[in-house]
Amino acid sequence: MEIADRFLYEYAVLRYVPRIEREEFVNIGLIMMNKRCKWLKGKVYLDETKLKAFNPDYDIDALEKQCGLFERTDVPKDDLPIEEKYRWLTAMKSAVLQTSPSHPGLLIEEGDSYLDCEAIKALMEKEFSRLFKELVG
Repeated sequence: MEIADRFLYEYAVLRYVPRIEREEFVNIGLIMMNKRCKWLKGKVYLDETKLKAFNPDYDIDALEKQCGLFERTDVPKDDLPIEEKYRWLTAMKSAVLQTSPSHPGLLIEEGDSYLDCEAIKALMEKEFSRLFKELVG
């Protein structure tokens, strides 16, 4: 495995699309995956002010329940490889919960070439937090 391969990750933004025909959305979550280190994470943040601006009649309880799926690592099946779970979660959908196209990223810091997967996972957590703050809020 090439060194850079361990640092490659993919991410997609989870979107709330209250009226599909209008194509308007609010970013509400992030899904991120590193295949080589078998790392997958999803997180959702529902900002009620933003959600009400797009759809005053939304059902927060139903939305929270639906969004919970994206924060679980055992979906759709616990024994699937990480990349297949990620592809399943980020597959294009015509529904009120959609994901952006998948984007690649590369973690490179000085001296990182010797890091093992545990150290890379710690870097992934840090990068996840940065992207979540930047893209979701």
